[in-house]
Amino acid sequence: MQKVLGNWRVFEVVWLVLFTITGVVFTFLSKDSLFGFTVFITGVLCVVLTAKGKLASYVFGMYNTFGYAYLAYINGLFGEVMLNLLFFVPMNIAGFYMWKKNMQSGKLSMLQMKAKGVLLTVAVCVSGALLLGFGLSFIPGQNSPYIDAVTTVLSVVATILMVRRFKEQWLVYIVLNMFTVMLWVIRMLDGSSEGPLMIVMWSAYLINAVYGYYNWNKGAKEAMA
Repeated sequence: MQKVLGNWRVFEVVWLVLFTITGVVFTFLSKDSLFGFTVFITGVLCVVLTAKGKLASYVFGMYNTFGYAYLAYINGLFGEVMLNLLFFVPMNIAGFYMWKKNMQSGKLSMLQMKAKGVLLTVAVCVSGALLLGFGLSFIPGQNSPYIDAVTTVLSVVATILMVRRFKEQWLVYIVLNMFTVMLWVIRMLDGSSEGPLMIVMWSAYLINAVYGYYNWNKGAKEAMA
């Protein structure tokens, strides 16, 4: 595939431009704030750079973490708020330094999990989502507790796998993004003005997760060769 701008592929540039334009259009049509758009664009930049194994992803990720936490708070998604502020902020810092330590000539060393690790990951995701969903259901004003719980637990697991550089993070992200789109569809139907833009953002993440798995699967195989 043809490359442009150094090691940026044509597909990656087109993908980034397409979703940026889509974000601008949805911000205008839904009369969302400029702040909502900044959360959208930093999120897209973060996941694109993560798929490429770029250290700069953590810079955009930190802004997106704080911004998304605020949007989740005003929409009554308290699991998402706790996840972003209590987990993603410290993990962004830890991930930056761990990735930096494993860069070789500007390229991140990518890993593949063993079968036992995959089974353990699935067990943690299922049990964690059920327990957290049950707990969230008792919080006044909490919306969609079990879907919120699924997205929260999957986000935690995927982030840990990302920091540890496992390609399987992207399989978790694919499932996570599907549930998060569903979550914001529900919020949009309930009248959330941020809903349409968040649906576009998480749909962008879903597409990127598929590409991220392709890219990291290739990188992990190269590392094992």
